[in-house]
Order: sequence, then structure tokens, then C-alpha cells
Amino acid sequence: MGESGQARFSNPLDLVEHIAGRHGWAMDRAGDDELTLTVSGQWTDYHMSLNWRGDLETLHIACAFDAKIPDNRLNEVYRLVAQINEQLWLGHFDVWLHEGLIMYRHGLMLNGAVATEGQCEALFKMALEACERYFQAFQFVVWAGKESREALASSMFETEGQA
Repeated sequence: MGESGQARFSNPLDLVEHIAGRHGWAMDRAGDDELTLTVSGQWTDYHMSLNWRGDLETLHIACAFDAKIPDNRLNEVYRLVAQINEQLWLGHFDVWLHEGLIMYRHGLMLNGAVATEGQCEALFKMALEACERYFQAFQFVVWAGKESREALASSMFETEGQA
């Protein structure tokens, strides 16, 4: 245990696995450097892949959701990704056509430090919040035929209070 009472893990994926188990997320540890999770969101299930690159001392997260994008909507999806990425402080969205996925990606550089539980929880939170926030915008573009700016504006509308 570390000074704060938290267990210390030399490989951040061991800590991530510990946290995921506590949340009850379905997971698969493919090796020392890769862990995949399935996390239920408000709109869909998200597929998270976490990879540890010891040579870069970086923990990478990719949080993806299925998005079979028809060819005639592809350019508008790319416009939406660019507009969303302009607004993000950390991480970015990518489109992986061959896999039919839209994903949020971010890397946590440790530079000799040991990952903390708070850092890993923040990484999860950041990825899930970005995907939840923009999921509907992607749906509006792909399935409702909306233009990217209109879809983004509708996803940015946040209701306050309860109906």
C-alpha cells in the first residue's frame, strides 16, 4: 500500500483492472499491455481498450461505439469530428471505417511516475463523458441526415432541472 492507503501498481493496467472490477465492468485482459472493457452508457455500450506502452510510459485509452457510416454520410461525419475536436481540451475523436467505429482517444503520459487511482478514474470519466455528450450528434449526422453544425448544436443543448 502507498502512503494514501491505495495499493501501488507498477503496471497501470493492473490498477485499471482493479478499478474496472470494482465498477463491475466486463473485461478481458489480452496480455500485460492490453485490457478491454465494456461499459454501459446512457445511449449505447462503449468498448474501451486500454494499452500500456512502457517504452513511451503512456497509458492509452480508446473508447469506441459502433457507427456503420453509409458512404453518402462520410464527409459530413468527418466535418463533425473536426468540429468536435476543436472543442475538446484533451483527447480527440477518430473514425475507423474498416471496423465501423467512432472512437475517443487519449493518452496519459506518466514519465517515470506511477499512475494513481484518481488519474485512471479521470481517464475513464473523460472518455465516457465525451462519448455520451457527442453520441447523439453522430447519430443525427449518420441516421437523420443532419448537417454537422446542426447536429453539434443540438448535442450541445443541455437541459437544466427536471421535467
